[in-house]
Amino acid sequence: MTEPDAAASGPQPSTRKISILGCTGSIGTQTLDVVARFPERLEVVALAGGRNVDLLIRQAREFRPSLVSVAAPEEVERVRRELADPAIRVVSGLEGLGEVASVPADLLIGALVGSLGLEPVVSALQAGNDVALANKEVLVTAGPLVLDQASRSGAKLRPLDSEHVAIAQCLAGHPLEAVRRIWLTASGGPFRQASPAEMAQATPEQALAHPNWDMGPKITIDSATLMNKAFEVIEARWLFDLSPERIGVIVHPESIIHSLVEFSDGSWLSQLGTPDMRIPIAYTLGLPERLPLPDLPPLDLVALGALHFEAPDPKRFPALRLVEEVLHLGGTAPALLNAANEVAVQAFLQGELPFPGIAQAAEAVLEREPILPGLELDEVRDADLRGRRAAHDWIRECNP
Repeated sequence: MTEPDAAASGPQPSTRKISILGCTGSIGTQTLDVVARFPERLEVVALAGGRNVDLLIRQAREFRPSLVSVAAPEEVERVRRELADPAIRVVSGLEGLGEVASVPADLLIGALVGSLGLEPVVSALQAGNDVALANKEVLVTAGPLVLDQASRSGAKLRPLDSEHVAIAQCLAGHPLEAVRRIWLTASGGPFRQASPAEMAQATPEQALAHPNWDMGPKITIDSATLMNKAFEVIEARWLFDLSPERIGVIVHPESIIHSLVEFSDGSWLSQLGTPDMRIPIAYTLGLPERLPLPDLPPLDLVALGALHFEAPDPKRFPALRLVEEVLHLGGTAPALLNAANEVAVQAFLQGELPFPGIAQAAEAVLEREPILPGLELDEVRDADLRGRRAAHDWIRECNP
């Protein structure tokens, strides 16, 4: 179980050392935006970027970490040359991700996309580094394994997604026995009011037009299918040590309430804020204090006028039904779901699969592939490979 406010006890370092996996992505760049506002409080010690090498170089020049990792090995020499700083070591590939994760730090930001983030996060926990997770696939694919590793090392897992940060704040000071249910809010995405026929004809451009959030393409498509919310249910199950039936999803189009907790006495707590990821990032980076963000537009409830809520529709969004299935199956079922979804999302973006085919591919993989316990990293890796292979096979069958 996560301990969102455990940092409130005990002395805090004057400067918190931060490492970032996925520094060139949406969460990574917004994390660095927050770090830049508090140079006396936050120090970047390691950065791992993706294919956007130019941005990675600019970030390294600004924040001067001791370690930088680039995705492609052939880019290492270029990065070294352009940084021209012998104090910055440059590494690459999967080994580089592991090095960034393992360098001594107060907090590792896990902001990679997909199952790629699992092994680096395990490395961070083994090294005793606390981890703040935006990369929800880590707990989706291997929740029990990751929690076991955190328990062994004493490192803490902290949420970074806005929904889970909201729940952590609402749970602070309350025993789990007093919680009836937690509620994850979903915007509903671009197809909240679309008919099945309209969704069947949806284009990648339409699916990428999220009404509230600015995110990368994979997460944006997952938000359109509500697979992102399904993954958040799995993540919440492990972060907060709650059984699946105590986790609900409610559609809230404005994305102002980021999640809610329903207590056994009938009272509810919620966390509100404008849909800006820098708010939950700053909360997590600043614990136990709140870092001020005075230049962000304040929430104006009077101007907003009203907040709306709807029940999600599992017929139009079968991801919500699939998450119930994989939580019931357990073991490597969530890893298979994630692997199939990653392949299917890419196929949809490339025009090889219609929008409803994303969930259909995932369901087909779950029907075809055996479920293993998933308590060892090798089993999770195997499930990921099998899930991807089965998804590719199913997509080829749909496109003879």
